[in-house]
Amino acid sequence: MTNLVDRFYAAVSVLAGDGHIKQRLIRAYTDNLAEIEDDELPIALKESFAETRKRMHCVAPLKGEGPIRASVRKMSAREASECALALFTLYSEMLRHTGEMPRLPGKEPSAPAPFLVKSISN
Repeated sequence: MTNLVDRFYAAVSVLAGDGHIKQRLIRAYTDNLAEIEDDELPIALKESFAETRKRMHCVAPLKGEGPIRASVRKMSAREASECALALFTLYSEMLRHTGEMPRLPGKEPSAPAPFLVKSISN
C-alpha cells in the first residue's frame, strides 16, 4: 500500500508545483497514476478513482496525442482544477484509509533536531 501512497504523493507534489494547471494535471496523472489497476486500490477508493480515470480518458486523441492529453486539452481550466482537487481528495482518503501520516508536497521527512533526541549512550 505504501507504493500506492507514494504514487499519489508524487502526483499531488506535481499538482502543487509550477506551471499551468492543465500541464501539471497531465504530468501528475501520466507519470504517477495512469498505470494504477483497480485491484491495487482500497475498495473505498475504487469508484472515485474510476470516475477520475474516466474523465482523464473521455476524449479521442488526435494524431500523435494520447487520450490523457486530449481529454485535459478539452477541459476548461476550472474542470482541470476540479480533476486536480479530485486527485488530492483521493490522496487524502488514501492516507485516512492506510493510517499513514501526510507529507507536505516537496518536503521530505527530516530527522528530529539533535536536541530532541535522547542520548542512549548515557
